Amino acid sequence: MRIAGIDQGTTSTRALVVNRDGKLEVVHSVAHQQSYPQTGWVEHDPEELMRNIQACVDAAGKLEAIGIDNQGESCLAWDAQTKKALSPVIVWQDNRTLADLDTLRAQGLEAQTVARAGLPLTPYFSASKLGWIVRNLPAAQEALKRGTLRLGTTDAFFLDRLTGQFVTDVTTASRTSLMKLDGLCWDQTLCDIFGVPIECLPRIVPTTGDFGCMKTASGPVPVTASVVDQQAALYGFGCRRKGQAKVTFGTGAFALMVTEDEIVNRPELGLLPTVAWQLDGQEPVYAVDGGVFTASAALNWARSLGLFSSYHDINAFAALPAIESGLVFVPALAGLGCPHWEPRARGVWLGLSLEHTKDQMVQSVLEGVALRAAEVVQAMDRCIPLADEVLIDGGMSKNPYFTQFLANVTGKVIRSARMPELTGLGTILLAGDHAGCKFEAVSDFHTCTPHASKDRYQQIFSAAVTISRNW
Repeated sequence: MRIAGIDQGTTSTRALVVNRDGKLEVVHSVAHQQSYPQTGWVEHDPEELMRNIQACVDAAGKLEAIGIDNQGESCLAWDAQTKKALSPVIVWQDNRTLADLDTLRAQGLEAQTVARAGLPLTPYFSASKLGWIVRNLPAAQEALKRGTLRLGTTDAFFLDRLTGQFVTDVTTASRTSLMKLDGLCWDQTLCDIFGVPIECLPRIVPTTGDFGCMKTASGPVPVTASVVDQQAALYGFGCRRKGQAKVTFGTGAFALMVTEDEIVNRPELGLLPTVAWQLDGQEPVYAVDGGVFTASAALNWARSLGLFSSYHDINAFAALPAIESGLVFVPALAGLGCPHWEPRARGVWLGLSLEHTKDQMVQSVLEGVALRAAEVVQAMDRCIPLADEVLIDGGMSKNPYFTQFLANVTGKVIRSARMPELTGLGTILLAGDHAGCKFEAVSDFHTCTPHASKDRYQQIFSAAVTISRNW
């Protein structure tokens, strides 16, 4: 069988297929525009995303099944009759609802969101963004009066347009802060807190199943999986047992650890319970999640400043780690995620002197992302003992300096997948599972073993994070 995984990410949409020789191939990739209409606002054009998905599917050729992964927390409004978007896609990075959440926190409502959804009050999740749409956009208000308003994450919009099914999968629903984790259903109390009409939300379904058929250049093809991109990568890595974890270093760095049938709610550690996946007809598998909001985005930003020109130039450095020279970078360029959850934090460089070079500044960016990821990994290890190794993927996982530094500061064996498309692979694995075609999870890794404990680095970094949080 020929199955496509459509990876609809924060910066691009990609189509991947497993060829008949068993190799994964990217058959089409197209970037989309990032819009920043106001400070702290991040938006995508939903029609552009739709066009890109269709182009990716058409480029994949003849298919037997399709799986689609999504950004997770990005969301929008659209009309049930016309299927046209009534808002832009408000991206997971968007911070426009900070003041709204401050009000809810002052009312003592964060305890309820943590108890019911397992999630703190932060603009990262979809609930406050959907509430903002209802309160602020006339087109959404008019559709609500007509009874045609639909609200949801991007997956529900894609499926409604592509297959006519107004549904969201359970992994994506678990990222909204509107779903009750132990019941896998929308929670009326949570909807009331955020001002989201529950009747406007899609039906929650398992990750695999019958999502309807999509029109393609070669005819109608069934969609058999829909999933959050990070959960797709976890599945693509083959993580199935409690304590197995992966970190994907994309725009942000997102760690997931399997907890099997246990919902682990440890807010004091800054970790978030989430649904890893639910195969059709089976019980859900849970995980804990920890996000670093700026990873490769920080590196791209450093490149835009002229600190380096080619990514090949920053694979190794002649000097000792930048932190040894007193230079520390906290990559809080979009706030701090796990375990701090401080969206108002800002990126900081500490210890700059006339002696520091551009190379050392780039080193400090790589080190800062690794140290932030180490904070998440250490929190997970305190929650449930991690496996001896941490699996990683994404663009930064190909940087030898970064992966070795990450091994040193986590004290864990770091195994980076030589095949970088774990998200697309996981989506294909899930789609193939329901379509009756089994593929293999990734098995080819490059391994970095920690050279020595670097607890001192973490202590220095923690002091810098405190400054970032209080900026």
